[in-house]
Amino acid sequence: MLSNLELIREFVDKTIHNKDILLSNSALTAQTVYKTNQLTAKSQGVIATSQLNGTFPEFLVQGKSSHWETINQALAEYNYLLKGEIDNRGFYRYEHCEVPQGYQMHCTQSVLLWRAWWKNRKNVLRSDIPLYLLIQNRNSWYPIRDLTISDGLLYIKTLGSEIAIHSEDLVIWLSKIEDNSELKNTELAEF
Repeated sequence: MLSNLELIREFVDKTIHNKDILLSNSALTAQTVYKTNQLTAKSQGVIATSQLNGTFPEFLVQGKSSHWETINQALAEYNYLLKGEIDNRGFYRYEHCEVPQGYQMHCTQSVLLWRAWWKNRKNVLRSDIPLYLLIQNRNSWYPIRDLTISDGLLYIKTLGSEIAIHSEDLVIWLSKIEDNSELKNTELAEF
């Protein structure tokens, strides 16, 4: 039986490729109804929909769903970002976005971004323009220059501004994909 995350990934993948779907597990059902792929939670009703209408369809996701964080994760894996405000039915709109080559998108609680920054802060602090971690602001990706936590808020300094978000909030960010062969050579040289 598919886990919730696996089922949601299949829902996203089939929708992106304009394919009908019919999958179910004990908590979720993904099905095609009138050229629309729907994801339904058995205890909450429809929690995500998308029209089968061409390349890079939009997704609508119920903001109050208990599966929202998992759906965010799956959509981020396929380079989909939350766009705009919640609509009058309680749904957020997600659109496909271009991710710079050599980066991987993450959709996590902001404290996990802070952990990634803390782990790689030496690399970030060594360079004039740190390119290891990027965050989207005003529809562009900006390098993260510094992160601090104070009173439950995470302050993210970029080249042009400072963003404040709650430590529990979801945030979409990019990390540079590490080349393992280069990393191993550096580790051997230090040894």
